Amino acid sequence: MDIDEIYKELDTLFKENKINEVEPFLLNYLDKAKETENYGIYISICNELMGFYRSISEYRKAFDISEDVLLLMEELQLENSEHFATTMLNAATVYRAAGQNDVAYTYYQRALKIYESLLEPNDYRFAGLYNNMSILLEVQDKNEEAAAFLEKAMAIIEGLDKNSMEMATSLTNLALIYFKQHKIEEVKEKLELALAIFENRDANTDAHYSAALAGIGEAYYHMKEYDKSLAAYEKSLEEIKKHFGMNDSYTLVASNCAAIAEEMGDKEKAAYYHKLSQK
Repeated sequence: MDIDEIYKELDTLFKENKINEVEPFLLNYLDKAKETENYGIYISICNELMGFYRSISEYRKAFDISEDVLLLMEELQLENSEHFATTMLNAATVYRAAGQNDVAYTYYQRALKIYESLLEPNDYRFAGLYNNMSILLEVQDKNEEAAAFLEKAMAIIEGLDKNSMEMATSLTNLALIYFKQHKIEEVKEKLELALAIFENRDANTDAHYSAALAGIGEAYYHMKEYDKSLAAYEKSLEEIKKHFGMNDSYTLVASNCAAIAEEMGDKEKAAYYHKLSQK
C-alpha cells in the first residue's frame, strides 16, 4: 500500500462527488493497514475518516475512530510527537462540531503544548490550530481571545500566501467576531478582502468554501443587508450539497435561507427553504 496513491484515489472520489463511496473506500484500506500492521497508513486513514465523519455529521463514528487511533498512538509511544498533536487537533475539531466544547478545548490545549515543544513559532500547523481554537472561543463568547488567536493564525498564513483560501476564511471569521464587538467598519473591511480573494480564485472547488460563504451570509444578515446575505447562504447551500450531501450543515443553512426570505417578504422562497431544512 502507498499512502500517496490512497490520497490520490480519495481525491478523485471527492472531485467526482462520489460521497457514498468514500466510507467503504477508507474502511477497506483501514482493514488492510491493520492486517499488515502498517501503523503509519492506519493512523493517516483514521484522520481522514474523522474528518469525513465530521463533515457528514456522523459524530459517534468519528468519536470511535478518534478514541481508537489515539489509544494506538499512545501504545506506540507517539504521545509526544507532532503526529499525535495533529490527530488530537482533528479529534478536538470533531468534538467541537458536536458541541462538546470542554472536551474539544482540552484536546486543543494538549495539541498546542506538543506543537510548542517541537515546532518553530511560524510553522503552518500552528495556523490551523489557532483557527480552530478561535472558532471554539468565539462560540463561548470569549471574543477577545478568539480574535487574538485568529490574528496569530493570519500572521502565519499571510507569510505563506496572503491570497489563500485559509486567509479568506480567517478574514470572514474575524469579521464575525468584530461584528459581535460592534466594530462595523472593520467588519466591512474584512468581508471585502475575503470576497476579493474568493472572486479571484477557483473557490468553488474547495470544500471549505461553503463554510466561508455561510460566515459571510451571517455577517451580512446581522448588518441587515438581506439580499447579500441570502445570496451567500444560497451559494453555501449548493457547495455543502456538492461536497457533503444534505448533512446537518445543509439543513441549518437552509433554515437560515428560510429566515432571511421571510425577512425579505418572499413567502414562496421562505416556504421552499423551510421544506429543505426538514430533510
